Amino acid sequence: MRFVPVSAVVLALMASMPAAQAATLDNVKQRGHVLCGVTTGFAGFSAPDDKGNWTGLDIDVCRSVAAATLGDASKFKAVPLNSQQRFTALQSGEIDLLARNTTVTQQRDTAVGAIHAGINFYDGQGFLVSKKLGVSSAKELNGATVCMQTGTSNENTMADWARANKVEYKPVVIEQFNEVVNAFVAGRCDVFSTDASGLASIRISKMENPDDYLVLPEIISKEPLGPFVRQGDDAWLNIVKWSLQASFNAEELDVTAANVDEKLKSNNPNIQRLLGVTPGAGKNLGLDEKWAYNIIKQVGNYGESFERNVGKGSPLQIERGLNALWIDGGLIYGLPIR
Repeated sequence: MRFVPVSAVVLALMASMPAAQAATLDNVKQRGHVLCGVTTGFAGFSAPDDKGNWTGLDIDVCRSVAAATLGDASKFKAVPLNSQQRFTALQSGEIDLLARNTTVTQQRDTAVGAIHAGINFYDGQGFLVSKKLGVSSAKELNGATVCMQTGTSNENTMADWARANKVEYKPVVIEQFNEVVNAFVAGRCDVFSTDASGLASIRISKMENPDDYLVLPEIISKEPLGPFVRQGDDAWLNIVKWSLQASFNAEELDVTAANVDEKLKSNNPNIQRLLGVTPGAGKNLGLDEKWAYNIIKQVGNYGESFERNVGKGSPLQIERGLNALWIDGGLIYGLPIR
């Protein structure tokens, strides 16, 4: 048997890969902007303001990737998608990146041609009710009608929880998010069930009298939300993943949009690597060494993004909770850039 060098086998395998699966960065550079799949309007996460400018925690992921790859956080295009469209749009190449409050699950990471690139919000499914309903716990919802959006993980989670807790309910499942909200407001259902972050957003942005509504205390699932990319392009996966990690590390190291230029003079080797003073991280990603500097300067660190969009500096007033840094008791833990 003739000996075939391992390097030759690797090259042959690489040559057999579809070119389109390994060219996202090249496409982005040629096009001049990142195509980012977002919601059709979800206050705090991805929604247009009164001037048509998209803002939110997920939009800041889009902006960070644009800053890292193109040096300009504004060079992205928001592509609004509903729950049913999102993975098809990613698979087909209509978008480069899905940043649309999407739960990471084993099925989504293996069976729909997508793979997650990190978690930017730890969440869980909950319940929103009118105070007129007179309940204080989800276990008091026996016989209730429950509004949910089709194409999400909420339907199965609700069914599993209800069965385990011997709660009977009537599902009202509607395709379009705004139609689900309208159905709830109109009284077609007693309960709105989705991720707790979504309930906070709905209560503040969609209800005429937010104080008339209550988010019940039960959280019935784990809903780790994060960006997704297509499978088969590891270079692009790394760029999206490490753009998110850069924002986590910046908060840990107290590097902000306001002080990032001063931090260029820091003697801390972790800061030097993050900001490209010590080169290497940019080259590893196929990017300019100022990739992370551009993210922090133009978008801010994760804490700044959180507070501005969904935290105390926003109408949603969501506590950091699980989304605090690990050193503060949360789950946000920046992977080492070295």
